Amino acid sequence: MRRKGYFVLVGLASLFVAVILGGCDKVVLLDPKGPIGDAERNLILEALGLMMIVVIPVIIMALWFPRRYSASNKKAPYTPKWNSSPRLEVIVWLVPIVIVTILGYLAWSKSHQLDPYRPIERGVKPINVQVVAMDWKWLFIYPDRNIAVVNKLVFPVGVPVSFKITSDTVMNSFFIPQLGSQMYAMAGMVGRLHLEADKPGVYYGQSQQFSGNGYAYMRFPAQAVSRKEFEGWLKKVEKSPYKLDSARFKELEKPSTNNPVMYFSSVEPGLFALIVKHFVPMNPVASVAAPGSIDVAKSASGGH
Repeated sequence: MRRKGYFVLVGLASLFVAVILGGCDKVVLLDPKGPIGDAERNLILEALGLMMIVVIPVIIMALWFPRRYSASNKKAPYTPKWNSSPRLEVIVWLVPIVIVTILGYLAWSKSHQLDPYRPIERGVKPINVQVVAMDWKWLFIYPDRNIAVVNKLVFPVGVPVSFKITSDTVMNSFFIPQLGSQMYAMAGMVGRLHLEADKPGVYYGQSQQFSGNGYAYMRFPAQAVSRKEFEGWLKKVEKSPYKLDSARFKELEKPSTNNPVMYFSSVEPGLFALIVKHFVPMNPVASVAAPGSIDVAKSASGGH
C-alpha cells in the first residue's frame, strides 16, 4: 500500500511539471523563431531540468516523510539513537555539487556562444540597422539604404541583422523576445546586438526598461519577410515624401505616445553619430567604456 502511495506522489509531481510546461507555447520566450532565441530557450529548459532533479524529490519527500514517520504510523521503524548516515551525506552533498558544476559550465559556455556582440556567421551580408530609443518610440535607421522608420522593423528571413543601439533619452532596453537577447540603449553609448529570424512572421518588440509615463507604448512590430518582400518594402519607404534631417529629428524627439508608423525616404548623413555624440563629453575617457560597447567615433559613424 505504501509503495502504491509513493508512485501516486511521483505521478502527481510529474503531472505538476507537465502542467507548468504545457503552457510554454503561450510564453514567447519559449516559442523562439530564430537561432539565438532557440539556443536561449534550450538553455532555460536545460537549467530547469537540472533543477528539477532536486525540486521534484524534495516535493515528494515533503509529502512522504510526514506520513512515513508520523507517530500514528506504528509500522515505521523507531530509531531514537540514529544520528548519521554516510550514504545520505554523500547524496546530500554530491548531487548539488554536480548540478551547480553543470549549471556553471552551461552559464560560462553559453554566455560566450550567445554573446550579443558576436556576429552570426551565415555567409551572407547582414542587414545593418541603427536603433534609437526615444520618448516614447523607436527610430530604426537603415544606413545601407539611407532610409528610416518609426515604430516598425522589417528584415528578411534567414539573414542576420546587425543592430547598433543607442538612446536619445534615458536608458531603455531593446528586446524582441522570440528572436533572442535584449540590449540596453544608453545615451552616448553604442550597444551591439545580432539577431536572426528563421521563420516569416510578425514578432513583438518592446522596451524592457521603465522610462517614464509613455513606457508602456514603446512597442513595435518586428516583421520577418522574404527577400523579395523586403526589397519591395524598401522601395515603398524610398517613395516616402518625408526626409529625416536635423530639423525633423528635433520634432520627432519631443515626447509622444501611440506614434503611428512613419517612413523617411532619406536620412541626413551622420545623424546616428550626431545623436550619440550629443551625450558624449568633449574629452571622453575611452578606458571607462565597457569592452566593445563604445568606440563613438568609429561605431556610430558606420564601423561594423
